[in-house]
Amino acid sequence: IIEPLTQYAAGMAMHDPVYLRRARELCDQHQVHLVLDEIAVGFGRTGTLFAHEQAGIRPDFLCLSKGLTGGTLPLSVVLTTDAVYAAFYDDQVARGFLHSHSYTGNPLACRAALATLDLFEQTDALRQNHGTSERLAMQFAPISDHPRVRHARRKGMVFAWDVLSSLPDFGRRYARHALAQGLLLRPIGHTLYAMPPYVIDEAEGALLARGALAALEATLSEETSPAPVSGVLDGV
Repeated sequence: IIEPLTQYAAGMAMHDPVYLRRARELCDQHQVHLVLDEIAVGFGRTGTLFAHEQAGIRPDFLCLSKGLTGGTLPLSVVLTTDAVYAAFYDDQVARGFLHSHSYTGNPLACRAALATLDLFEQTDALRQNHGTSERLAMQFAPISDHPRVRHARRKGMVFAWDVLSSLPDFGRRYARHALAQGLLLRPIGHTLYAMPPYVIDEAEGALLARGALAALEATLSEETSPAPVSGVLDGV
């Protein structure tokens, strides 16, 4: 089970597509299903419609949500291969996979998903995202070049930075200062990250970059002991 290209809960760790290709080879070699969690990275977030496309592979199971409805309503789906589907397709209750519950196939959420898919089909959103990502990278440059920032990284419309700080509660303090700037930013420990909406314009990007930098400076000003020389302290 892999979150491809960008692993969010792991501190926005990013890996090369070759990792996915080798994982696919190992799964094939040992006859193990490859499950890809694209709930966060799917629908254009990493630069392609699905992150695994950059590795040229196909998973046995693909988990999707979030971007499926443009974040407007909760909806998730699990896609699988015909072979897996056929193994569970049976009229006998003891054999069939009866995955049903009260909120399955919510019509309003499904309609929102169809509208989102229409936008991907009718607009050049993926190409536009490439330009938006480049522009945001320039706007975020003061954060990337900050003397207390390490490992600035980007994957499509995902940006992340590790911060050297002696504050054990860096994330909580940063979120408070970001809110004072009118921003909802929630670091993971000492890792800042941003996943802007695809429709963010230049002025909004500038506001985000300025506010994120101001929140960083305000948080670091609260330190009472020297920052670590290298590495990132674990925080809550």
